[in-house]
Amino acid sequence: MRERLRRFGRLEPLDPLFSGWRRLPHNVRGGLPLLALVALAATYPYYVSSLPTDVPLILAFPDVGSAVTILVFVVMAVGLNVVVGYAGLLDLGYVAFYAIGAYTAGWFASGHFEQVRFHLGSVGISREAQGIHISVWLVLLIAGIITAIGGILIGLPTLRLRGDYLAIVTLGFGEIIPQFVRNADSLKGFDLTHGTFGISPIDSPGFGEGLNESVGLPASFAQSFERERLFFWAALVVLLITVFCCYRLRDSRLGRAWIAIREDETAAGAMGIPLMRTKTWAYAIGAFFGGVAGAYVASFNSGAFPSQFHFNISIFLLCMVILGGMGSLWGVVIGGAILSWLNVEGLANIGAWVNAHTPLDVEVAKYQFGIYGTIIVLMMLFRPVGLIPERRHKRELEEGTREPIDEPLYDAREQEGPEEAKA
Repeated sequence: MRERLRRFGRLEPLDPLFSGWRRLPHNVRGGLPLLALVALAATYPYYVSSLPTDVPLILAFPDVGSAVTILVFVVMAVGLNVVVGYAGLLDLGYVAFYAIGAYTAGWFASGHFEQVRFHLGSVGISREAQGIHISVWLVLLIAGIITAIGGILIGLPTLRLRGDYLAIVTLGFGEIIPQFVRNADSLKGFDLTHGTFGISPIDSPGFGEGLNESVGLPASFAQSFERERLFFWAALVVLLITVFCCYRLRDSRLGRAWIAIREDETAAGAMGIPLMRTKTWAYAIGAFFGGVAGAYVASFNSGAFPSQFHFNISIFLLCMVILGGMGSLWGVVIGGAILSWLNVEGLANIGAWVNAHTPLDVEVAKYQFGIYGTIIVLMMLFRPVGLIPERRHKRELEEGTREPIDEPLYDAREQEGPEEAKA
């Protein structure tokens, strides 16, 4: 396309610009678009209200509150990509880590345990309030650590399995944890999770009165008039940290070991890679980010409720990884954002547009999982590598489909001729 436009003389004035761009270092050329994208995302709360609300098919762009939920789901999708995309371990119980993180926030940042009174960095809470009230920023880290330990405990007895057997066992753990939090309101008289009522309210993040007076940082997100904007910016920071960590892990020694296990576990073990330890690290790191996301969304919703942690979320997150491209960091971010938007308000907007412009009268949101399944089937048929495929995975699929794979060996040798077959 560029050569065709150049032939007609339309790109000649831009030649100095293109040549100057090519002379820039590779890291700069890769970093400038990323910085522009981050700046565009960070300023989203300021211009979302001025965006058009009659866009064909999608109608309106998500509001700030919906964008917070979208970012949290993208964080969980990136964490699951470590397990499924990097290490090649099919995990159907990722919702368990989400639940553990959310209830960790309920235990350490609420008045659930009325028997004690402990405050550490809490904001917007009276010092006389009962319960454990630790700063939500610390609670995010605590939730990640506890969830990583839970991932290790779940992984140790299961990671010796492979393929479908591993998927079935992780599915079992994904069902056990939500059932446990739903029924752990009376463990020999001790209320751990408050049963079906959940734990509410959960403290809000903030920086306290001291930093508010000296620097101007918000004392408490919940007590600010810009509550949703503050949660959005904090969620964006959490996502950027998650992406940075996963990007560095991918090219590290541990990341290369994950990829070796994903490609051929037997060969990786023969080359001296400790299989159990390496796979357990993948489980623990993926669980860490899932726990952080769960704690953050519990603080945003001001509660952790068992109805939020059902099996469909695990499949939903796996669809994000498949849609974006397994092992592709930026692909998972894009795929997660698309499916999260469809889940939050996209399908409802599409249904409203279809009903307004066609004689149909259908609630599209009712068929959400059928629609997600159709999207995945179409992706598997027409673009199995995902929206933004990982380079290694893309090369494997392209090289594997150059020759007919169903051709019998005998027929192939006949086509080669007797001399070539003997060689």
